[in-house]
Amino acid sequence: MAAGSLAVEATDANFNELINSDKPVLVDFWAEWCGPCKMIGPVVEQLANDYDGRAIVAKMDVDQNAQVPAKFGIRSIPTLMVFKNGQLVDKVIGAVPRNVLEQKLQAAMEPAAL
Repeated sequence: MAAGSLAVEATDANFNELINSDKPVLVDFWAEWCGPCKMIGPVVEQLANDYDGRAIVAKMDVDQNAQVPAKFGIRSIPTLMVFKNGQLVDKVIGAVPRNVLEQKLQAAMEPAAL
């Protein structure tokens, strides 16, 4: 990942700890060889920057980590998942515009409806 990256590197080892944050967590499942992943990568980095302190933005290389992608049945990348209190609350498959990701992250930041 680029120097100065604010996106956290998610791994099979730290994944559960990462998503059980009190902040919403956006995880980008990607691979080095994936063209659409490279297109969405800078957008994910921008979100990591813009939401620093309010949300956690992480990237998981599916070639380096097999357990978590298998657990979630990820067959297409990029797949981006939003977690809140350790629970999967939203997901997007494919390279989507920044505003789509931002809406999903914003929704996860709102207090749960009673």
